[in-house]
Amino acid sequence: MIATLFLAPAPIFAQVSDPAQATIAALDDGLLSIMKAGKAAGAARRGAMIGPVVDRAYDLPLMTRLSVGPAWNGMAAADQTALVAAFRRLTVAQYAANFDGFSGETFTIAPKVEERAGDKLVRTTLTPKTGDPVAISYRMRQSGGQWKIIDVFYKNSISQLATRRSDFAAALAAGGAKGLIAHLDRLAAKPAS
Repeated sequence: MIATLFLAPAPIFAQVSDPAQATIAALDDGLLSIMKAGKAAGAARRGAMIGPVVDRAYDLPLMTRLSVGPAWNGMAAADQTALVAAFRRLTVAQYAANFDGFSGETFTIAPKVEERAGDKLVRTTLTPKTGDPVAISYRMRQSGGQWKIIDVFYKNSISQLATRRSDFAAALAAGGAKGLIAHLDRLAAKPAS
């Protein structure tokens, strides 16, 4: 999938002029680190490296709530906390599995940040050494005084939140919060394909 995306952090940071872009640049830097660590580091080590970066870049509680949908409001606080933790495990595991090598890709943050109803949209482009560029956009929202990711759009059209919500619905309907947590943990345990 998007296994090898990013290049050196210096050019990425040189491009940023908006605080929302800085969040994405820091994420890119973290991903570059795990890419360079490569398969030799193993998925667990790459996960340990990228976990704190994910915590700083993403608003995981909001993303979890939006992915779960209306059922969130009827859940016990302990179930909500457990779901956020499971969502984090899935996010970290997918990055660790998908970003496991580096072969000369470049990653560019667009200079213009778009405003969307109080949120910001930071557009990026992956340019592989060979092949077509891939557009990835991040919807950002203020959280705790910093801009954090609340959705990711692959090829500027496929919303991660919409995909997750669709995926989570069946598990949630079948087993409630605990069923969804088990589903997320199964997804997190899957190796990259």
